[in-house]
Amino acid sequence: MTMDKSELVQKAKLAEQAERYDDMAAAMKAVTEQGHELSNEERNLLSVAYKNVVGARRSSWRVISSIEQKTERNEKKQQMGKEYREKIEAELQDICNDVLELLDKYLIPNATQPESKVFYLKMKGDYFRYLSEVASGDNKQTTVSNSQQAYQEAFEISKKEMQPTHPIRLGLALNFSVFYYEILNSPEKACSLAKTAFDEAIAELDTLNEESYKDSTLIMQLLRDNLTVSTTSTGFIVSFLFTYLIIHYYLQEGICTLLNIVTVLSC
Repeated sequence: MTMDKSELVQKAKLAEQAERYDDMAAAMKAVTEQGHELSNEERNLLSVAYKNVVGARRSSWRVISSIEQKTERNEKKQQMGKEYREKIEAELQDICNDVLELLDKYLIPNATQPESKVFYLKMKGDYFRYLSEVASGDNKQTTVSNSQQAYQEAFEISKKEMQPTHPIRLGLALNFSVFYYEILNSPEKACSLAKTAFDEAIAELDTLNEESYKDSTLIMQLLRDNLTVSTTSTGFIVSFLFTYLIIHYYLQEGICTLLNIVTVLSC
């Protein structure tokens, strides 16, 4: 039986509650393939679904890779580890390629708002980055280049069209800095990019309307506090990541209050 868009979205929500993210991704893929621009809710459902699906494989790949490196000099064990890692890699690559096809064929071309365009280009950079983590040789060079190109395009649009305090712009800066640190091995550039994004957001706080000012001020205060806790480049990025993810979660869920944020970050 063919489901209409609203039924597919409802199925995705049920799958999310049941933590069946492969089903959730399949439902949102079907919604996307109908060819209409996604609403913010649909966009977030798609992102959450695939983030969990690919995240499980990335985590598995890291575990098996670590075990493989520690395996005793036993050819049979080494071969078994290699084959299992390659199986996980193939799954991860299939998932990433599915997402990238949706982005290039439907999501990016149909995006009419700068916010959506940046969101999808950031997503494109993310999934090429995930491919880069498991790629090698010429294939790795290609995925790294494609990731950087997508991030850079999103970055340029975000600077022109979005406020520095916008969570999508901040999230893009965060992920782009992670790309520089983890993929290009450039901690100086990673920290520079993250710090610039933070400083620009601080500088723009006085332009916010009264309704947003208090929450945005607190968010940036917390970001600054966490960013200055560690003097290492790794700690700098991780602090940014931790704070951003918690705050963005509360904002996205619509349960963001000053007490929520303070309580979570003080745990």
